[in-house]
Amino acid sequence: MSNHSPPALACRDVTVRYGDVTALSDVSIEFEAGLIHAVLGQNGAGKTTFARVASGLVQPTAGQVEISGRAIRTGHVRDSREAGVELVHQSFALPPSFTVAEVMEFGAPGHGGFYSRKALAQKWRAHLQSLDIQVDLSRRIRDLPVETQQSIEIARALVTDAKVLILDEPTAVLSPAGIETLFARVRRLKERGVTVILILHKIREVLAIADTISVLRGGRRVEGPLPKAGLTAEQLTALIVGDAARPQSAKDRDALLGVGEPGDIPLHGNSGRAARQPVLTMTSVSTLPDDEGAALDNVSLSIQPGEIVGIAGVEGNGQKTLVRAIANLATLSGGAIMLAGQNVTEKTLAARRGAGLRIIPFERNVEGLSLTSSLWENWSARELLQGSLLKLVKPAGIRARCDQSLKNWGVHYHASTQQAGSLSGGNAQKVILAREIDADAKLIIAAQPTRGLDIGATAFVWKALREARDKGVAILLISSDLDELFDISDRVVVMLSGRVAGEFVGPYDIQSVGAAMVGATSVAAGA
Repeated sequence: MSNHSPPALACRDVTVRYGDVTALSDVSIEFEAGLIHAVLGQNGAGKTTFARVASGLVQPTAGQVEISGRAIRTGHVRDSREAGVELVHQSFALPPSFTVAEVMEFGAPGHGGFYSRKALAQKWRAHLQSLDIQVDLSRRIRDLPVETQQSIEIARALVTDAKVLILDEPTAVLSPAGIETLFARVRRLKERGVTVILILHKIREVLAIADTISVLRGGRRVEGPLPKAGLTAEQLTALIVGDAARPQSAKDRDALLGVGEPGDIPLHGNSGRAARQPVLTMTSVSTLPDDEGAALDNVSLSIQPGEIVGIAGVEGNGQKTLVRAIANLATLSGGAIMLAGQNVTEKTLAARRGAGLRIIPFERNVEGLSLTSSLWENWSARELLQGSLLKLVKPAGIRARCDQSLKNWGVHYHASTQQAGSLSGGNAQKVILAREIDADAKLIIAAQPTRGLDIGATAFVWKALREARDKGVAILLISSDLDELFDISDRVVVMLSGRVAGEFVGPYDIQSVGAAMVGATSVAAGA
């Protein structure tokens, strides 16, 4: 760094504690102006906490933040924005019912007054075009593709003439083509003099875009910023993982960290086995529109015993509705569903669970667990759902069975009476696995089962799903992470706008899968 230019952003001895949990510990780091910086680390490393401190959303327990050499008041978003720092969150915050022009005006400093929609569109068209964002400003946010929504978030952040733009896990919901478009936009921002900090966890993406790389592990800065030149994927892997237990195979390690190309993962699993009667068969299934996501449109899908079928697609293209349809939580307008040899099209969720359906839901802390209820009450939901309402419930017996199950699954807890909300993300997910993966399971739906988990917990979930597959269970794996899907799926089905847009078997071609995700092609089967 030049001795004459202060860093665009600097954190000095920043610590963040939440009760007994330390999210950041004595982190000091400087980012040179006008470069693209990547902050790398596995889930739980402290990356998002760092971004929230730098942008004023989190008040650190100790430490200082400096912008262009000037200390700012921490924990105040307005001060950070006035100093030129903007953060685009991983979860978009755009009001879905607003038009593009309205959200641009709403995010601008000093907005107010009366505007017609036409006047608003004229006001913001030049700003969007300067960022190479081509969009109808009268369209509502909910009707835009996720890549376009993200570009609008970035455009809003740059309204204030930001000097430092922080993007938190910006690639998590994008297709391969969408990632390329994002990176091109980031490079153009660098040319305009904006300092960009990307919070990422995949080594492949970091090496493709960053000028410098910093690594966080366990809330501490272990290295960086280092110039990208000369750094290898192997060196970065060692920095990210440290002395923690590594996955059993190099293939898993590469998938966990996003090393190399996802398409390099070879054929595996049961793809060469003789076909048997499917556990799940969906025939021309369509659903009525609702507020929960894209409706299904003539979806046909089958899964054999001992097979993992991955569902790929940009988020919001019918994945949630697919799960809800299988669970009888979405209203079908056509088609039929067979489960374990039974026609369950008109059956209740309880009846489907009785036939062997198990669900690891999208949101473990919302749909999967009651955080204020005890562990044994959460675990016993399976027995209560599948048992007779007239059956006598004996809490002591349930607690004993719960304790044995949680111990078998390696859950770290004090007592089965403690609240589920007291567990870490990995242990909370293990509770759900202990409840859902049992001897009577025929079909397991695993919806984003590793999101937010660290490397060790993710490897544990993969191991559990593979073991269930090897016992003959059919598994439907829904994930936005292509590395994950390519690593453990026997087939990958792509969904687009509520329809099946492609089906692939390994070794996978990421370009073909990515093209199907954005509608550039539709493939019935590929290899």
